[in-house]
Amino acid sequence: MPDTAKISHNVIVGQAGWEALLATNKQEFLDAWVERAGFHAAYDNLTNDGYVEALVANTGVAFTEAERATLVSGLNDGSLTRAGALERVAENERFVKAKFNEGFVRMQYFGYLRRDPDDSGMHFWLNKLNEFEGNFERAEMVKAFLVSGEYRDRFRP
Repeated sequence: MPDTAKISHNVIVGQAGWEALLATNKQEFLDAWVERAGFHAAYDNLTNDGYVEALVANTGVAFTEAERATLVSGLNDGSLTRAGALERVAENERFVKAKFNEGFVRMQYFGYLRRDPDDSGMHFWLNKLNEFEGNFERAEMVKAFLVSGEYRDRFRP
């Protein structure tokens, strides 16, 4: 939630300049992310090629040799920072598509229940959403969260 708040800080969709503000917030977030101690511990000892391989391996998605080479080349010639490479990997169309339903289920837990999903619930809703080809309305997912006792208990005095 704190990371989400940083990225969305002062962003009001529809207000003039919101896209530029969101892009700035996202860039600042990524720049700070690669400065985290855990990030340094995991990636500082890797070459640029090793860094790209590690990022790609974490996606679970196949990247083409050309995509990998472009990232490594950008890092080697300085036209791309490690934060920039991370952004390109995270925004890869195949990766985004592969993780969309999982992210959607997690956001239901965060948004409605204000907590991380438990394993059984996560798997249940992810399977159901996949069964309905990502159509959360047909899967009655949001409805189920809204009528859940856990959600309704948040508003009781």
